[in-house]
Amino acid sequence: MSTRLINVVVDAADSAALAEFWVNLLGWRVSLANDDEVDVVAPPDDGWEFDLVFVPVASPKVGKNRVHLDLSSASPDHQMAIVAHAESLGATRVDVGQGTVPWIVLADPEGNEFCVLEHRPEYAASGAVAAVVLDAENPLRLAEFWSAASGWPVVETTRWTASLRSPSGRGPWLECIHTGEPHRVKNRVHLDVAPPPEDDQRAEVTRLVELGARKVDVGQGSVPWQVMADVEGNEFCVLTPR
Repeated sequence: MSTRLINVVVDAADSAALAEFWVNLLGWRVSLANDDEVDVVAPPDDGWEFDLVFVPVASPKVGKNRVHLDLSSASPDHQMAIVAHAESLGATRVDVGQGTVPWIVLADPEGNEFCVLEHRPEYAASGAVAAVVLDAENPLRLAEFWSAASGWPVVETTRWTASLRSPSGRGPWLECIHTGEPHRVKNRVHLDVAPPPEDDQRAEVTRLVELGARKVDVGQGSVPWQVMADVEGNEFCVLTPR
């Protein structure tokens, strides 16, 4: 039994304010808010299988994020409406070297990059968020690791990409996209996974180590979750069974 995806976690200087931006942009809602985190959840019909979680951190953002969200659109007019709405909430257009592309790259109020995609039929069942995207030096290798970690199969590959899809066929894709830049600093956006209730956290950590992950210390101290790095150094957490 593999672990399963539980959260996309975003470091934030002001977790409440950043969560509010994403709630207003996506039309989602806050399900939990305290000093340690703010959890944002999608409507049930979006098919989103995990939460968007904002946690307070003191360290500033350094460089382009290696994990980001792609938002879906239904038409050119809808794409531009999403961009305009995001900008009205405090987002800005950014250049990350994308060149001439049909999608629009923005940054949220804390500088976290995200993309508003042109209409793509493959994202019709994805809801507001089309995909969670991971930069990868070797997309297929990274996708195969995350397939084993999440239980999602790799369903599509190209020379530069490898995409995973939930077995349910709903919600966002998990996509590994080639980049020439290696992991250099702690990711500001990371994934959480957890074993199901009947499984053992320590056994799953051991299994993930055997798949190429390693335990890492990012200053977490004594916590019930295990912080790890995947085969390309991207941090993620293995939570207790749930």
